[in-house]
Amino acid sequence: MAKGESADSSNLVFGINAVSSLLKKSAKDIGVLYVLSGKRNQRVNDLMDVARKLHIRVDRVGAEFFDLKVPDGVHQGVMAETQVNYAKDEAFLDQLLEGLDVPPFLLVLDGVTDPHNIGACLRTADAAGIHAVIAPKDKSGTLNSTAVKVACGAAENTPFVSVTNLARCLKKLQDRGVWITGTAGEATTSIYQTDLTGPTAIVMGAEGKGMRRLTREACDNLTFMPMAGEVSSLNVSVATGVILFEAVRQRTLG
Repeated sequence: MAKGESADSSNLVFGINAVSSLLKKSAKDIGVLYVLSGKRNQRVNDLMDVARKLHIRVDRVGAEFFDLKVPDGVHQGVMAETQVNYAKDEAFLDQLLEGLDVPPFLLVLDGVTDPHNIGACLRTADAAGIHAVIAPKDKSGTLNSTAVKVACGAAENTPFVSVTNLARCLKKLQDRGVWITGTAGEATTSIYQTDLTGPTAIVMGAEGKGMRRLTREACDNLTFMPMAGEVSSLNVSVATGVILFEAVRQRTLG
């Protein structure tokens, strides 16, 4: 749980963009739309109008209600209470892979704990056409309300799969013919020399620590991103964007 986050925040979606996306794609799962008393602008009014047309209850509440539910979040005075469980399981992943008629394109996050980074990675994954984002249940962040808000609608589009044993999941992917490419600073092959076409899962480790040992050992190969300046690393969500869109370039040309 993120610092300052309420215990029931996993079923709260806040922020105008995130709530708007939820209304468009999963309105049936919304129980209540909360709006900050005195909050008046066209975008908020439009959200309330849509909710009422869909017979979703709209409650005006005070600032203390938002402070209690989302003390560290930029909620923009709008929050939806929903029973949606964004995190999927391995059975869902199996069904997804069985139903694909194109080579799988997957993103794996190993040890990424910051919900802002998780949300940003999910947003980038959605833009790149990733079929699913995979993360371990332990020692990793969850797809909580903060991550959903940062994802700006990507949580409704791109499945987030939470697995019990990441190394075992990677082995199952290999058995399906998926090539596992891990990112590591000590790798000898750059992303521009690495074949990222075909059935591919790209593994991103946590900033500083990188991938865990068992995850690294489960990879088929390792690659690095060349750095021309003085900084030694990038934020994991930024690095994810660079690598995913290099893969998109290769897959488009291929």
